[in-house]
Amino acid sequence: MNWEALLSLKRYGDTNKRLRTEQDDLRLGFEVDYDRIVFSNAFRSLQDKTQVIPFSKTDFVHTRLTHSLEVSVVARSLGRLAGKSLLAKHPHLKATLGYRAQDFGAITAAAALAHDIGNPPFGHSGEKAIGHFFKNGAGQIFQKELTPMQYEDLCSFEGNANGFKILTASSPGILGGLRLSYATLGAFIKYPKASLPHKPSAHVADKKFGYFQSEQPFFEELMNELSLNDGAQYFRHPLAYLVEAADDICYTIIDFEDGINLGWIEEEYALEYLINLVRDDLDTKKYTSLSYKNQRLGYLRALAINKLIGNAVSLFMTHEEELLQGTFSKALMDKSAYKAQMEDIIKISVQKIYESPEVIQKEIVGYKVISTLLDGLVMAAYRTHTGQADTYDKLLFKAVPQGAINTQSSVYETLLSASSYVASLSDSKALELAQDIGF
Repeated sequence: MNWEALLSLKRYGDTNKRLRTEQDDLRLGFEVDYDRIVFSNAFRSLQDKTQVIPFSKTDFVHTRLTHSLEVSVVARSLGRLAGKSLLAKHPHLKATLGYRAQDFGAITAAAALAHDIGNPPFGHSGEKAIGHFFKNGAGQIFQKELTPMQYEDLCSFEGNANGFKILTASSPGILGGLRLSYATLGAFIKYPKASLPHKPSAHVADKKFGYFQSEQPFFEELMNELSLNDGAQYFRHPLAYLVEAADDICYTIIDFEDGINLGWIEEEYALEYLINLVRDDLDTKKYTSLSYKNQRLGYLRALAINKLIGNAVSLFMTHEEELLQGTFSKALMDKSAYKAQMEDIIKISVQKIYESPEVIQKEIVGYKVISTLLDGLVMAAYRTHTGQADTYDKLLFKAVPQGAINTQSSVYETLLSASSYVASLSDSKALELAQDIGF
């Protein structure tokens, strides 16, 4: 890997090379990526998608939208700080090629903003419901019409791969999806592999998969352009580690904060865990002067995030050579000096939040909602594709925005299109549609 290729400003369909020295600093190409994501329909739907707690009406509980915005802010700081150090280490990137520290921050901010854009309603429960439909439910009947990799795409439906599809897939009149820069797309991809073969390794990039078979041709072009393909395997973009670190920092600290605000985690008990993380930076006089829980919590949260940002950047620079060689196999925060404190916080969050009766009950509802939608829409899409749609199928499709489900291509792309449409729905819209069709 080399930084010049990794920082590619190229976009889908470009025939000429985009040079950093020719960029308008007031409208930098990487910043255009951020704008395009913000104004996309897929990003807007995150305002009503579950982060941890489905159907929450409490204004201080995070949705996928607020979570994505916060992760983006942290990722921007990580990128700028790392960029400053990288430019000092590789001065030709600035002197000859024109890159600035803000470029690294713009790339990581945009990639982080989009990191959850492909997630279905109801969090991981939604992903599991889609996979179950094809692996164990009515969707099993399609296995004989698909290649093993196509079938695995559906059986292991993955929000990261769906996100890549949203960002890059062409549709009538719109080529290349959002047409983001290749650098931002590279930083977005956490798992640069297909659904098959399974790679049970200890490398963090092998944990899941990052693209569907429908996007394979463009994925290969992207990897080649970014120098992330050595002919035998694909590598993770180094800046993807910073995007991942931003996500890890935010969900560790902010999901914990949600649990405290909801009263599911006792304040005094919880604040002790945060203090353990920031003890060396804590201004005791200032902290004791804060009268209200939200003030104390906000102060500790800010200290914790700032400490973890500094630690992540230090780790990134320490392991830069390994990152460029593709041999760094762990998430950055797994190497953190504060890993033990983070694990203590996550353990409490699992007990008090993720496995709380309220969350589990609503995940069950979400699972049933997704299953109902798939039973109706996937089957209707398939029968429409094969010219066997009945009156009910046609009525179902009238409840779906025109063109939202493509039935004009292969069986695989028809099934994937229907599944991706269900995944695109907000929690409330999914529930409403499921009720309309017989939930």
